[in-house]
Amino acid sequence: MFNLLYYKKYHDLSDKEVLALAIYAEEEDSRIYQQYSFHFLKDFPETALLFQEMSDEENEHRRQLLDLFKLKFGDIIPLIKRDHVNGFYKRRPIWLIKNLKLETVRDEITKMEDDAAKFYFNAAQKSKDPDVRKLLGDLAIVESKHSEKAQIRGAIIKNSPLGINEINKDKKQFILTWIQPGLAGLMDGSVSTLAPIFATAFATKDSHTTLLIGLAASIGAGISMGFTEAIHDDGILSGRGSPFKRGLSSGVMTTLGGLGHALPYLITDFYIATLIALIFVLVELWVIAWIQTKFMKIKFTKAIFQIVFGGSLVLAAGVLIGGG
Repeated sequence: MFNLLYYKKYHDLSDKEVLALAIYAEEEDSRIYQQYSFHFLKDFPETALLFQEMSDEENEHRRQLLDLFKLKFGDIIPLIKRDHVNGFYKRRPIWLIKNLKLETVRDEITKMEDDAAKFYFNAAQKSKDPDVRKLLGDLAIVESKHSEKAQIRGAIIKNSPLGINEINKDKKQFILTWIQPGLAGLMDGSVSTLAPIFATAFATKDSHTTLLIGLAASIGAGISMGFTEAIHDDGILSGRGSPFKRGLSSGVMTTLGGLGHALPYLITDFYIATLIALIFVLVELWVIAWIQTKFMKIKFTKAIFQIVFGGSLVLAAGVLIGGG
């Protein structure tokens, strides 16, 4: 539990506390940039270099703040962190940023530098010490320029051969890890559950029974597909990424694909429920074709034909078996 003495509003901080907070913030930002650099070094060296440069500059700011603090207040720096101050800007968790797309992570630099610039500008305005005010004002200007510099450098990287290659590689990894398993799951959930759900529907003409079968088929298929995707390939040799992410994507989308035409049977009127379920089937098949077109570069007409043809066969089998 943190010291309640420092749980105060940002505007109530003294110059000593503002400098201590700034030192901690610069140290944390430097470590964040360094960890980003390490994380991306192997696959995205240009982006890793950008983060390392930002880390080095934050370290220089920390040194300037430390020198002024020692001159004004001595060697003992009070422990005051972001979480101790109401109204102070926060940083997103590193694990969250590292799981975002590469372009989004690059944009995070701009946000971090803008946050820091606003902090230094506001702190300089409230400080009554000329030296503290001067340094904070200078740092506000530097951080603002960092934001512009990061945008320019990011644009240069993005348009360079290596940068373009990094973006393409990141997009490919995103497709292999999330889109492809999710698409396979959605196709399986949407198509394979048609037969048991509509066979039950036309055999019993009872919404409640059909709903139970639909829920069991959808959830069971989701668990099965999720586990299969996760354990059949660890992603090391294939380069398809984390088995947990792939299993999660496949399992969730499989379940959603089946639930789309199972949940309409919450409606007690069998014929209305079946009509709505059939509409949902058409929507699901359209979504599958759209994903194939957008991410797999398959012609929409070809994708529609393939998925509608396959879905129609499974649906017909379910209707015939259920109505027989």
